[in-house]
Amino acid sequence: MARTRIKICGLTRAEDVRSAVEAGADAIGLVFYPPSPRFVSFEAAAELAALVPPFVTIVGLFVNPEPAFVAAALRRVPLQLLQFHGDEDERECARHGRPWVKAARVRPGVDLVEFSACHPGASGLLLDAFVEGYGGGGKVFDWTLIPAGLDKPLILSGGLDPDNVGEAIRRVRPWAVDVSSGVESGKGIKDAARIAAFIAGVRHADG
Repeated sequence: MARTRIKICGLTRAEDVRSAVEAGADAIGLVFYPPSPRFVSFEAAAELAALVPPFVTIVGLFVNPEPAFVAAALRRVPLQLLQFHGDEDERECARHGRPWVKAARVRPGVDLVEFSACHPGASGLLLDAFVEGYGGGGKVFDWTLIPAGLDKPLILSGGLDPDNVGEAIRRVRPWAVDVSSGVESGKGIKDAARIAAFIAGVRHADG
């Protein structure tokens, strides 16, 4: 049986990191995009990262960052994986010497096979809904737009929550799922019960 990996993204509080880890998350995401309500400073991110035990991946999310900004984050925070959500090309993503994933904003007409080919060094593709600005905005996209046979692990995002994640896994069979607003009580404020319910939904779908 495959086990779908789980990332809880947009963590801003120590208690939310603890809740995610205790519930069984495989990864936690820290947002380094200042316009986001889930943005954390390097200092705050370092304090949150210090709470993460071994074998839980610490992911840093960036949107069209200056190289110096990513370098500064890496000096201050023990990020193990970088996640790029903007218009970054292969060179911009690969220059930092860390594994990375690239987000695709999915809508009709987006060629995900070509998108994958344009980012050959990516460890995986994160598929999110297309909305104005960056990030999925808590919106679900049409999963039938995902072509068969993509050559990289798929991380499914976009409007996932405890109620729909089981169906998402059964239909898409992604390598991982990524949730933020779907386990919140307010922007940037995670709800421990919703995190636990989300992870239980994943485990149930996995069988």
